[in-house]
Amino acid sequence: MVTEQTRPRVRAPGALLPLVALVLAAVNLRLAVTSVGPVLAEVRQGTGMSATVAGLLTSLPVVCFATVGFAAPRLARRFGPATVIAAGLALLTAGLAARAYVPGTALFVLLSGLALAGIALVNVLLPVIVKDRFPDRVGTMTGIYSVALNVGATAAAGATVPISAALGGDWRFGLASWALVAALAVPAWLLLARHRTPTPVVTGPVAPDVRIVRSPVAWALGAYFGLQATSAYVMIGWLPQIYRDAGLSAEKAGLLFAVTSFLGVPLGFLITSVAGRLRSQSALAVALGLCGAVGYAGLWASPAAAPWLWAVLLGVVNCAFPLALTMIPLRGRSPATVVRLSAFGQGVGYLIAIPGPILVGLLHEVSGGWRLPLGFMVVLMVPQLIAGFAAGRDRQV
Repeated sequence: MVTEQTRPRVRAPGALLPLVALVLAAVNLRLAVTSVGPVLAEVRQGTGMSATVAGLLTSLPVVCFATVGFAAPRLARRFGPATVIAAGLALLTAGLAARAYVPGTALFVLLSGLALAGIALVNVLLPVIVKDRFPDRVGTMTGIYSVALNVGATAAAGATVPISAALGGDWRFGLASWALVAALAVPAWLLLARHRTPTPVVTGPVAPDVRIVRSPVAWALGAYFGLQATSAYVMIGWLPQIYRDAGLSAEKAGLLFAVTSFLGVPLGFLITSVAGRLRSQSALAVALGLCGAVGYAGLWASPAAAPWLWAVLLGVVNCAFPLALTMIPLRGRSPATVVRLSAFGQGVGYLIAIPGPILVGLLHEVSGGWRLPLGFMVVLMVPQLIAGFAAGRDRQV
């Protein structure tokens, strides 16, 4: 194992390289997910994919994020976080480039899983980079990479079809083109990997003494991460359909969903910047949860009565994601602890989130409407409030 005593001393870079690397990685964190939806019909036709497998494909990101992320701390301990992030981005590049051109459904799903595995590694390790490289600007840096994540996700969703059209109308070109964006991020992380920081990142006396599984703080973070992810994936999967079933046009439903998504860009940056300056983030977590409860209750009462208000309130509660990302480095005393806390919190969180969108769809099918599933989402805001309050308290592992 490389230790502080044996590690070669290389002159550390300034703040610019870590910042550029952080933004480039964050832009890629949802490309593999949001680029598929706009061309899913063409993907199914081109690969012979059944409706069942298409449903599996939509749940694959959460499964990969929940499982592969647990391997990140061990890999980071051996190779260093920056090296593992570079490898994760390389996996993402390979998966994005290859999946569009393979024959058959099985290989398409397998290579999508490879790309998502790369994202899972990066997901877990970016908070430790923030803690290690920007210890006094955790909130601001988390806000910056949350904004970059949203920009990348939006670009992939909105530009895949136009890119396909510009490249001859073949969906394969549009889908594979995002591999170039992932490839652009790899060199910055390879450079950063050469500059190992003087402070041990994932070794030292703290790491073996920490028992994350026994920590109430870690479980609170995992629960909060999972409950906010449940809400986010329910919106991604069902919100436009809820508006359309209420009598709104497809165009207006799409616009309302866009408002919910885009609102997270400025608000997410603002909230993370404020959160990084506070000793406790409990009040912020509770306020976001209350907005979510009112937004879902409004949809339950009448989606068409005040659709813009409900969209704004749900956009506010979506900011629980960057808030949860900010809490992870704030709750760990050292980078060594943060990497384990990140893996545990996100791994447990995404496991919690897996059944949510499926259950909402089942409740809709059983009841024949949206009041029962929306009532369930209102109730689900209560444990999110409690978990957010607990995770935001001024305690550290």
